Amino acid sequence: MVFYELFCTSRTLVEANLKDLVKQTSLIVMNRGGVVRNLRPLGEKQLPYRIRKHQEYHIRGYQWLMQFDANPTVVNELNKRLKVDPRVLRHAVIRLGSKLEDIVASAEKTGPKN
Repeated sequence: MVFYELFCTSRTLVEANLKDLVKQTSLIVMNRGGVVRNLRPLGEKQLPYRIRKHQEYHIRGYQWLMQFDANPTVVNELNKRLKVDPRVLRHAVIRLGSKLEDIVASAEKTGPKN
């Protein structure tokens, strides 16, 4: 499995809708054999420029990160679903590593030490 990070900017939503978006995104990964390592909210922020998505302009958005292990097929499906979801303004999936040495070499990728 490959280690990925999803950076997502969603519309400013009611808390229940935001939780549902994060839950559905996590379930896409987990139901196909992937592992969600970390979810980190980054909060509501002013966007650097106006984004037009789903026939509306947005100047604020809620940003969050999800680190997960999955195969490339799952990432393709995740991209397809997030692209058509009306709650999502922008998203990017970054490949952080595919070898064990790449993943454990840097502590900030695997989370804080206890």
